[in-house]
Amino acid sequence: MKKFYLAVFILIFLFSCKNAAPDLNGNEKVKAEDFLKAFPTIKLPTVIFDTSLNHISDSTIISLPVFTQFVADSALDKFSPDSNNYIIHPQGIIHKKENDFLLATFSSGKKNQLGVFVLDDKHTFLSSISLLDNSIKDGYTHSVSITEEPTFILKKEKLAANSTSLYNRNGYAYSAASNSFTEVLHDSNEDTARINEIINPIDTFPQTNKYSGDYITDKKNFISVRDGKNALTYSFFIHFEKNKSDCVGELKGMMTLTGEKDAVFTESGDPCVINFKFTSNSIKIKEQGNCGNHRGITCPFDFTFKKKVQPKKKSK
Repeated sequence: MKKFYLAVFILIFLFSCKNAAPDLNGNEKVKAEDFLKAFPTIKLPTVIFDTSLNHISDSTIISLPVFTQFVADSALDKFSPDSNNYIIHPQGIIHKKENDFLLATFSSGKKNQLGVFVLDDKHTFLSSISLLDNSIKDGYTHSVSITEEPTFILKKEKLAANSTSLYNRNGYAYSAASNSFTEVLHDSNEDTARINEIINPIDTFPQTNKYSGDYITDKKNFISVRDGKNALTYSFFIHFEKNKSDCVGELKGMMTLTGEKDAVFTESGDPCVINFKFTSNSIKIKEQGNCGNHRGITCPFDFTFKKKVQPKKKSK
């Protein structure tokens, strides 16, 4: 009987050891599944303010040796680069078909920073970006809005002396093509140069093909179409402002002809899809995918522009 109880005790002991939670705050190697389980699923969309970094939970800590089993050392240089004496807390995970986006905080004293790290479906590190830092004292309130795609929109705002709300928004999305985070949104009411003058980045490009030219409503609502790399492609730049400039949209890209008068814009890693339809003197633009990264919330790409007539060259 004693042998029986001893055997049962050994089995229970071995089973409990097998199912014991891995030590994420140690130096030993851990499985990717155990590492990812430490990050709670984030419900999107969501907003995180820099002030919330002052109240980080101390429940789970991931040691630097464990964290760098899955994230490259170089990706951590932007987080307290002068010292490795920080504490890493897992804050959440965003699961997508081909990637996992891990949010983690790095705490050193009263300084807390939030970053996002991208892993592929084989748990290989791809890229990262810093989101928030509560030690920045510039008079602004800082936050990050995370959309479904996900796009990480960094926003800072403050009240001016006349009680006007001043803001800057910069949105970043992971691009598989460049294997990095790229800026997909820039919006600011502080940039007076942008308000007074819109710079067309493709204005000087060749416009010899059939549909090349400028299609405009006014100086703040237009699309420039220029020659592409062949007869089936066109470069374009759209800028529009609606509701007294409260809703602004802007996009630079490449469209491809899908028919005699039809073209489409689509780009890997960007959920935005836009259809174009040409006539002899106009272009109709219709948003099909989610282009929220390139415009305000209430003003989709959906309008028609008339083609600007070029002055005829005088014959000698």
